[in-house]
Amino acid sequence: VETLAAKGQKTAFVHTDVTNAASVKNAVEEAASYFGGLDVVVNNAGISGQKALLEDITEKNWDKVMNVNLKSQYLMCKAALPYLKKVEGCIVNISSIWGQRGASCEVAYSCTKAGIIALTRSLAMELAPSGIRVNCVAPGVIDTDMNAMHGGDVMQSLADETPLERIGRADEVADSILYLCSEKASFVTGQVLGVTGGF
Repeated sequence: VETLAAKGQKTAFVHTDVTNAASVKNAVEEAASYFGGLDVVVNNAGISGQKALLEDITEKNWDKVMNVNLKSQYLMCKAALPYLKKVEGCIVNISSIWGQRGASCEVAYSCTKAGIIALTRSLAMELAPSGIRVNCVAPGVIDTDMNAMHGGDVMQSLADETPLERIGRADEVADSILYLCSEKASFVTGQVLGVTGGF
């Protein structure tokens, strides 16, 4: 937010519990009021959860990952739809390569990311008559705080597995989101764009 504000762009920050319908609705209303409406929603909230075998994942942790990663997108889309319908806006949901491939010891995370892909494709068909486009970005291994927990050796191993032989950058994911929100993608909906370096 500070970076955008320094560039003279209008910005706002609203503290929100993305797992709570009332909190999400309030955030959407505040944003729409501040900006004079909404034309784009990017659902990017996510946590990695408990890296463990399925038999060791607690129900509490399972529910937390489901709520933050998947329920939040449902709540945000639902709250934003009245505004998006007015302007034929667009939605970009953030999934993961693990939602397409699956990941051992990350069943809960992978399930939520696969669910996001299903949400995207289904909602794209549902909202097409309203002129709203819904797409999804599925990043591969990206240099983020969440991935930093894996440590240098694991990250290097993942870089070695990536055909482009490196870890992706957050700005590369952001550029793909910007494309899907732009007029250049005006006939693109229901798609999953992999930003994976070929992984």
